[in-house]
Amino acid sequence: MRPSVQAPAAVVMVRPHHFTVNTETAADNAFQAKADLPADIAARAFDEHAAAVAALEDMGVRVHVFDGDNPATPDCVFPNNWFSTHAGGHVAIYPMKAPNRRLERRADVIEMLKARYRVQDVIDYSGLEPDGLFLEGTGAMVLDHIDRVAYAVQSDRTNPVALERFCTHFNFEPMVFPAADSAGVPIYHTNVLMCIGTDFAMIGASMITDAARRDEILARLRQSGRDLVELTEDQIAQFAGNAIELQGTDRRILALSSTAFAALRPDQIAMIEQSATILPLTIPTIEMAGGSVRCTIAGIHLSPRF
Repeated sequence: MRPSVQAPAAVVMVRPHHFTVNTETAADNAFQAKADLPADIAARAFDEHAAAVAALEDMGVRVHVFDGDNPATPDCVFPNNWFSTHAGGHVAIYPMKAPNRRLERRADVIEMLKARYRVQDVIDYSGLEPDGLFLEGTGAMVLDHIDRVAYAVQSDRTNPVALERFCTHFNFEPMVFPAADSAGVPIYHTNVLMCIGTDFAMIGASMITDAARRDEILARLRQSGRDLVELTEDQIAQFAGNAIELQGTDRRILALSSTAFAALRPDQIAMIEQSATILPLTIPTIEMAGGSVRCTIAGIHLSPRF
């Protein structure tokens, strides 16, 4: 199977040492746990993360693990929000809404990328934060690296000015749309609503609140030649949209959580497995923070130096 620019073979993950549910992000993340948290939540998250890394490595994914040992960064396990990488040697650093999430940005990750991969330039958008312009990486955007489309749900974490700048610099076509659950609560990050693989796309289309825009989004995805796996609101609530396609040793894999996998129907699984092997990762504690497998993985779309 030839490599796909949509499915990176290497990733960055951050091992959580002080995991908890972030109070600074609770206001607009309906996926966060509101109940009492277990006393050993940090230890559970640490162990879940270690098992997830091992499972990815067993499938042939190259995982660069960094330690999240700053107690002030409870969400550091979700690095996909503060940087992204792109074919041709380009790296973006993003402006974050929650002040404690801005502390997750770290030079050692960028320096590793420069040392191990071919990096031409790093564009840092974090200077937009004082103006209240946020764009939380591949949480705010779901990127089609093949057809060069940036799908983005309207939210406080996805500013249209910041999105336009990113799309201009990185040569993506922005497709912005509103989405909410049946109670009217807006979707906070696009990557809980949809996932784009090489040959398929998963999307909770019924949650796109503008019917005309919904039709345009679905038409654009079909135009790309992908099979569409339409997810229900209940499946989205179980993180079924929060998945990422990766390149393993001899096949593409779809990494998602065990929670998400259990929510999928057999016909949906069969459609995905026409082109990718599903790899369920068990991270229920980490999911209490309002993100799942996709959020924990920052894909590396750069060429290795060696």
